[in-house]
Amino acid sequence: MTRILLSLAVFVFFALCVYGMWHGWKRRQRKQADLPAFPSTPVALGAPRLATTGVYIGTTNAGNWQDRIQVGDIGFRAEATLSLVPEGVAIERVGASPIFIPAESIRDARTDRGLAGKVMFSEEGLLVVQWENEGHLFDTGFRGDDKDVYGEWVAALVGGKA
Repeated sequence: MTRILLSLAVFVFFALCVYGMWHGWKRRQRKQADLPAFPSTPVALGAPRLATTGVYIGTTNAGNWQDRIQVGDIGFRAEATLSLVPEGVAIERVGASPIFIPAESIRDARTDRGLAGKVMFSEEGLLVVQWENEGHLFDTGFRGDDKDVYGEWVAALVGGKA
């Protein structure tokens, strides 16, 4: 009988943890509902000047590396292709909607160790693009398969060539 009660207690505790996580996710979505709509990808994009594959890590409120944006499917990590086109930065995600950052919205680019709850061993494990949308600053993170190209990306984005 003790074993059954203990098993039941563990199951109830687990269920409460899952409910708490779900409730927190929903609360964050409601809190972020007033954020400006993300820009849509233009119908026609120019030829990519830079492109790399990897994983879209997420988008956060700038300066707060753990405050993941969860509106729509923006908060979902996914394999992706990051492309620098004349119009801006295009992120084509597998199994999720694409993300587009207009060139005129880009404020900064850097390498970083962590974003949106993802922490890397290396100080330069992630490529982070800071951009502005209707007065709100965001950081969007990408973990490339080839991290050796990060310097080229930062130079192109910060140098105003985006």
